[in-house]
Amino acid sequence: MTDATALRMGTPAGRWVLATTVLGSGIVMIDGTVVNVALDRIGDELGTGFAGLQWTVNAYALTLAALILLGGSLGDHLGRRRVFLIGVIWFAAASTLCGLAPDIGTLVAARALQGVGGALLTPGSLALISASFHGPDRAAAIGAWSGLGGIAGAIGPFLGGWLVEWSWRAVFLINVPIAAVVVAVALRHVPESRDPESAAGLDVTGTVLATLGLAATTCGLTGLADRGAAPDLITALVVGLVALAVFAVVERRSTHPLVPPALFADRVFTAINVATLLIYGALGVVFLLLVLQLQVVAGFSPLAAGTAMLPVTAIMLLLSARSGALAGRIGPRPQLVVGPLVSATGLLLLLRVGEDANWWADVLPAVVVFGLGLAATVAPLTATVLNAAPDRYAGAASGVNNAVARAAGLLAVAVIPGIAGITGADHTDPVAFGAGFRVAMLICAGLLGGAAVVAAVTVQRRERPEPSERVRIEECLHCGVTGPQTLPRSADG
Repeated sequence: MTDATALRMGTPAGRWVLATTVLGSGIVMIDGTVVNVALDRIGDELGTGFAGLQWTVNAYALTLAALILLGGSLGDHLGRRRVFLIGVIWFAAASTLCGLAPDIGTLVAARALQGVGGALLTPGSLALISASFHGPDRAAAIGAWSGLGGIAGAIGPFLGGWLVEWSWRAVFLINVPIAAVVVAVALRHVPESRDPESAAGLDVTGTVLATLGLAATTCGLTGLADRGAAPDLITALVVGLVALAVFAVVERRSTHPLVPPALFADRVFTAINVATLLIYGALGVVFLLLVLQLQVVAGFSPLAAGTAMLPVTAIMLLLSARSGALAGRIGPRPQLVVGPLVSATGLLLLLRVGEDANWWADVLPAVVVFGLGLAATVAPLTATVLNAAPDRYAGAASGVNNAVARAAGLLAVAVIPGIAGITGADHTDPVAFGAGFRVAMLICAGLLGGAAVVAAVTVQRRERPEPSERVRIEECLHCGVTGPQTLPRSADG
């Protein structure tokens, strides 16, 4: 689409495109916030141990993390609307299979298929906006998309808690009618677009290696807590690590790599991605374990437990833009050091959440402190990643940072609960789970402290340039940390 045919905000055509992309990405955001709320009921009905619950979360995160970069490339090559629609339909079909799953194995497989659909539609939703709007209208459209998506993430716990009270299967089945509306509107009102300047070919080899590496590594790490150093688990770990090593070699030689190696020549870019790994690893574990702690140990209903992280979403929506503006004035280093430490303090406050926990006295103060730290951290984190990359790699840099964040949650959920002592049927034992929860929160606080150290050592004290339109767009994309992050591969058209 050229500038002459660009859509305008406030026009009927513009509203249709915005509504379609918000609804499409919204079903992924809502799914991301409600599944953790349903885990306790899923475990009871399907009779699975904690490893099964881990895989219910990780199967989705695995395919999404491994394929989201490819999903953005497919849209550029084959048509953004086409790939977006395929993703929506795929996601709806996988959601149906999740809702009808008779056992945990079927549910895990269906969740992996959901992740494939999410990897196609998530980058496609933003790419459609970027291709349809230009100039100030693009920035306004993406801001509206991000804000409305954050609202979807905030609604998720309420909706999910209410649905889980009726049936956990409804958490997945509700995606189907929403997806039907998205498909109908997109076919009628959303224009098709491609990127004629995108690199020829797709990095299929890199995608296969990344998927194999993440899958095998996650499988090995998840099983270690329950089964110890079993030969098949050690084999999976070795296969995974070898695949990831070969992936790094292939990316250096590819003419169209998923991850351009030139990005990691910058010390700050590398270090900030290490900080991202630590921060989002902690987030993945907190979002998984807190809602279970509130239900299993504190006796909260699914609805009350699901709303526990709502203050974090509200704080992020209110303060992220201001946080990004502040980082533009004083530089990102102070916030990247102080923010994770404040969030770590919030996790230490969560140690008070036990059998007699009160939402107002014990949960709310902790998550407010945690959310304030995240609000100080996330926007400057993203801006620093982009500022460390050459302009021509801006989309790839953001994509890599998002993939690192997703992989961090995936691996942390596989490893940290086991280290903390949560295994087997501990999710049904308040005493065992509560003890493991406290250890896990201490570990996550340590990860956040490590991220602060990385930022203090690597990010320089210097004035940052005024953020470009792209940087301002990218900052808003991380506002809804409780929902899935996006791949703004086509943010520059």
